Parts: sequence; C-alpha cells; structure tokens
Amino acid sequence: MNKDIREINERIKNESAFLGNILTEMDKVIVGQRAMLERLLIALLADGHILIEGVPGLAKTLTVKTLAATIQTKFQRIQFTPDLLPADITGTLIYDQKQQEFIPKKGPIFSNLILADEINRAPAKVQSALLEAMQERQVTIGDQTYTLEEPFLVLATQNPIEQEGTYPLPEAQIDRFMLKIKVEYPPEADELAIVRRHAVPHPFSITPQATPLQIKSARRLLGEVYADEKIEQYLVSLVMATRRPADYKLADIRPHVEYGASPRASLALAQAARAHAFLKRRGYVAPEDVQAVAMDVLRHRIILTYEAEAEAITAEDIIKRILEKVEIP
Repeated sequence: MNKDIREINERIKNESAFLGNILTEMDKVIVGQRAMLERLLIALLADGHILIEGVPGLAKTLTVKTLAATIQTKFQRIQFTPDLLPADITGTLIYDQKQQEFIPKKGPIFSNLILADEINRAPAKVQSALLEAMQERQVTIGDQTYTLEEPFLVLATQNPIEQEGTYPLPEAQIDRFMLKIKVEYPPEADELAIVRRHAVPHPFSITPQATPLQIKSARRLLGEVYADEKIEQYLVSLVMATRRPADYKLADIRPHVEYGASPRASLALAQAARAHAFLKRRGYVAPEDVQAVAMDVLRHRIILTYEAEAEAITAEDIIKRILEKVEIP
C-alpha cells in the first residue's frame, strides 16, 4: 500500500467513525436487521435509493424513522394506494383569494428520508412522479421547479405476498433503485428480544449521532476511496457475466437470463462497494466489498426467462453462480 493510499485510509478511518455510532444508536430501537441497517447507510453514503421486499411487520417504518432522528433529518411516510394522485406526493398550486394568485403547497416529497410504503399499490403516473424526483432531485409545481434538500433517500417497499390490485414497477423504473434488499423474518432469539423490549410501551430516546452536513461531507470523501484497476475490472466482469455468461464459462445459465444488468448496474456496484469500504472504515475497495453488495445491486436488474421461472430458478441463484465463477483479483 503506497503512501497516498495509506493517507486516504487513515483519513477515512477517522472520518467514518460516526457511522458506527449511528448503528449503535439504532440498535437501541431496532432488534437485529443489521443487514438492512448497513444497506441504509450504504445508500445514504452513495446517494442511492433502496427497494425493500418484505412482509408487513418487519420494522421498516420504525427503522427509517429512527435513522432520520439519528442523523437529524426530516422523515415522511407515504402510503401508496390506488387512488393516490401525483399531486399528493409532489404538491400542487392553491389559489389565495387575499393575494389573488396561486401559491405552491409542497407535498411530502419535500423531506430527507421518504418511506414509500407499498409503492406497487399506486398507478403508473404516481410511481413516475416519485421516480422522477428520485432521479432528477427536483420537483416541478406549476411553472416553478424546486430542488430537493440533501441528503435525499427514498426507501420504497413492496409486499411479496399480496399481488391483487397492484401495479408492478416496470424494469426501467426498478433499475433506478441502487439496491434491492429482501428482509426476512427475525430468528427466534431476536423475536424473543423484540417481545421483551416492547412488553411495556415506552418512548425510545434517540441521541443524534450525525448531522446532514456530516453526511454530505462523507459523500464527498467517498469519491476518494481507492479502487484498483483490477477491482474495477472485477465488478464490470460481474455485470458483463449477466449479459454474456458464455464468456465467463457460465453457458449453463444462458437459457435462464432474458436480459442482463444495465451499465447503471456497474456504476451502482462501484459506488456501493466504495460505500461498503467506507462503512468498514477502509480507504480502499477490496473484493469482499464488491461481493458484499453484488446481490443487492444486481438481483432486481436481471430479467429471467420463462424457462427459469418454470424451473424455480431465481435471480439470486444466477448471481451466486456468477460470484462463484468470475475470477476474484
């Protein structure tokens, strides 16, 4: 490790300490779910958004609300329903009789952390309004455009059980989420801890551990995390293997993949790997950083064939095979 990398490593080690404090503080409220907590911080650092798939009752709302309190940002939960309108999210113009003019009334999207609950319950127009705000980081009300306040993170949830009356997100829109994570039921020990902790209802006292300015500073510093050329080639190879599996001795998965991951996946994988290294207080990206986030970056970007569905082969199965076969630097 040369002198420059050592300096970056030492600097990031010092300036990333607050992330551990955030996790420790959130552990006071959230039992288990460490993977979800870490992915939230990775998305926050890498300036991306998260799509979460999980059944109700897994503390998704509580987690995001707790994170907002820990980093002193605003939080909004939007319940997506079939009768929701784009203006219910972005805002609208209201006529002021006294001033005899239209004035903007901003919607709940004007916050820092947004929980879009059951995003697939709302029609395509509403989904598009949210996804446009996610991509452009701005909202237009009437003829006026407003920039959204940073940091800005959207956590959208989908219920994998109920599919009646839903509007599934098109692949092009799903691709705009940096990560898709699956939240599973907690193990028995964690569930027992949850029952005991909530046996007597009481408000949790959260001590802020960071500020929005610290988050912005960490985002700027993230660009200095060193990624060797071999690491960059490795993560690109993982993405290319979803498109041309035969080139990576994975011809057996070709019949199961209709479309591979887009170039946006390579960008997301690079940023998420840097954020993972930052979270682990390192100034350089290691292969394990890429491997740690590869599943969450790629699982929603691989479109399977009917043959794969008939054989009960999932995107996770494909990604595991790719991680096993692509040579690690």
